[in-house]
Amino acid sequence: MIASSWWRPIGHAEYRASSWFPGLTGLRALAALAVVFFHYGGPVVDRLQGWIAVQLFFVLSGFLITTLALREEDRTGRISLRDFYVRRVFRIMPVYFLLLGLTALAVTLAGTYHASRLADAMPFYLTFFNEVVDYNTPYPTSWSLGVEEKFYLVWPALLVLTSFARSGKTALRLMFGAGVVVAVLTVLPLAPSAQWASLSVHYGSLVIGCLLGLALHHPRGFAVFRPLTSPAAAVLVAAGFVVLQLSVKPLGQLLGGHWQYVVPIYAAGSALLLVAVIARSPVRRLLASRPVTFVGDRSYALYLAQTGAAGVTGLLLPTGLAKAAATSAVALLFACGLRRWVELPAIVYGRQLLAKGERAPAVERQEPARVG
Repeated sequence: MIASSWWRPIGHAEYRASSWFPGLTGLRALAALAVVFFHYGGPVVDRLQGWIAVQLFFVLSGFLITTLALREEDRTGRISLRDFYVRRVFRIMPVYFLLLGLTALAVTLAGTYHASRLADAMPFYLTFFNEVVDYNTPYPTSWSLGVEEKFYLVWPALLVLTSFARSGKTALRLMFGAGVVVAVLTVLPLAPSAQWASLSVHYGSLVIGCLLGLALHHPRGFAVFRPLTSPAAAVLVAAGFVVLQLSVKPLGQLLGGHWQYVVPIYAAGSALLLVAVIARSPVRRLLASRPVTFVGDRSYALYLAQTGAAGVTGLLLPTGLAKAAATSAVALLFACGLRRWVELPAIVYGRQLLAKGERAPAVERQEPARVG
């Protein structure tokens, strides 16, 4: 009986009934730590190529916002852009702007505000065009927020527009998403520079996550991926992803040093890993363990705070495993404070605003939609 359970995948009804995927929180923890260790671990961890773990964040983000939007559509008959943007604003911006302000204060007190080029980058950081800043600043990891924020402006709106289709809604969304991925892959070899190629390739990772969310939401799409949700298959997929992670550098060399071509491969592997993490398996149990989810719940702030944390640890430690571990610990300490006093209060306040809007009279709730 126990042996047979290793080969039993979950059903679509069970997947749709799951309101929380704790293993995905654990994945965020591993992705954030991989990036920190890549930045500060030195040659010892170079083979792991942790920089690419940001793509795992992108795939995960696309999957989650799509899945939540589709479930809201099934539950209420509509997707509320207002609710989505309120949740995103109070989830992302308080920590982001606080750390940006503290970074600006620190370099100003050190007398390096202009020399660090933070002054040049500030207009981009204030308007979430972080990814176009092609020089080093004291807030470098925020580039990924620029990519995600613009994506948030387009994809949810597309889901709302296509929600009015009477039939073929899922097919229409899948076709559009697949078209974006094909367009990104087509643009890569034509991009005039590595920077322009990098501006497009990240959106492909986000859309791959969205396509996975669309596919798993539909019974037929879920049936395609269902074999991967058995415990045995989940373990094999996770092992395969580890091999993929270790193969990032060789793959890049095989492709002529063009890392942009490795990213879509990695994003596709990340999508398969998400399916495995959703399954009832040892992989999910490991990633859903309390220590891992503790870090995962704080991964956003940890990711953004790593440069400031490295400024502290760099006073005592050279680049290497010790510095990477110490920087992760200090960044986690910062993240704990930010989560308690900034992140969670802001999220709660955003939810209260939404709840207040739901309690308002129907005409009043519809007023914002008529403005402009």
